[in-house]
Amino acid sequence: MGTVVQFEELQVDIKLETATLGAGCFWCVEAVFEQLRGVSNVKSGYCAGSVPDPTYEQVCTGKTGHAEVIQFKYDPEEITFGQLLDVFFVVHDPTTLNRQGADIGTQYRSAIYTHSDSQQQEALAFIQQLDASGDYPAAIVTEVVPAATFYIAENYHQEYFRLQGERNSYCRVVVAPKVTKFRQKFLSLLSTKYQ
Repeated sequence: MGTVVQFEELQVDIKLETATLGAGCFWCVEAVFEQLRGVSNVKSGYCAGSVPDPTYEQVCTGKTGHAEVIQFKYDPEEITFGQLLDVFFVVHDPTTLNRQGADIGTQYRSAIYTHSDSQQQEALAFIQQLDASGDYPAAIVTEVVPAATFYIAENYHQEYFRLQGERNSYCRVVVAPKVTKFRQKFLSLLSTKYQ
């Protein structure tokens, strides 16, 4: 008769944190952040508006007050909030109010929607440091406020660049160069599946 071996269940206590960022079209931002190590469950959606459960068409009017954002979980033992902010400020222009390139409107504003006092303080200090550095030709206009309700965008917006990038001219002309720039600068932060 064989020996019965019992294994105790391993308790893995990973404390994931949430981040919500707006940097123009959410297709661009999602395409970058889903490639980072320690980042999971990246979703495109809408935040900081006045209309419950907005549709993409409603948000595009600029009348709902929402920003196009991504929301995701991250493991602070693999990637810090400061590293996430570093990527965020490199992949968009935080000095243009309600605009990223040809995308114009309040829904394209630069925004950090914070989920804790420490995120709020770190984001404000990061911006102050960037403004003082003189690296940008104008002051940073990124909105930093506590996170409001996040509404996930329609299914066809999720993983848009990965699924539609080759077929969509906007993705080829706008998203792909941002992803290339990000990958060149942040190779050490890439998830192993994207290296």
